[in-house]
Amino acid sequence: MATTTPADTAKRVTLRCQFCQSWNRVDAARAQDRPKCGKCGKPLLLDRPVPLSDETFARTIEDSEIPVVVDFYADWCGPCKMMAPGVDAVAAKYQGQVLVAKLNTDLAPATSQRFEIRSIPTLIVFEHGREATRQIGAVPQPMLEKIVATAIRGPGAAP
Repeated sequence: MATTTPADTAKRVTLRCQFCQSWNRVDAARAQDRPKCGKCGKPLLLDRPVPLSDETFARTIEDSEIPVVVDFYADWCGPCKMMAPGVDAVAAKYQGQVLVAKLNTDLAPATSQRFEIRSIPTLIVFEHGREATRQIGAVPQPMLEKIVATAIRGPGAAP
């Protein structure tokens, strides 16, 4: 009879180092330990939204074993700017439980088109590489936290 160790059940996040551009797999439960890039040794900052691009989006979403919350935004968007502090706070509060990311729709048109982003801000929760929840329009931080809490519990879980 095989036994499982914590390493066998660890959920991982896959992300690209913003400094050297190498890909890293990070144990999500150790996110608060400020993991470092395996190549350059610089910190992988998981307590704030991770910037995504057309190039990094698919691998980050598909290879992460925890829910990924993506804020689709644009720098010129007033409601996006109003919602940004709440997104930042959620990233810090729930690090290791979800990966919070941001995708600038002006700089990532292929991904924006693929997910039919017609209005910003749009928040999409991805689970196992697939869209699970979508929220269109700016929402206050308590609503963001409710969306994230639902993602952490999983679909169909009791509140």
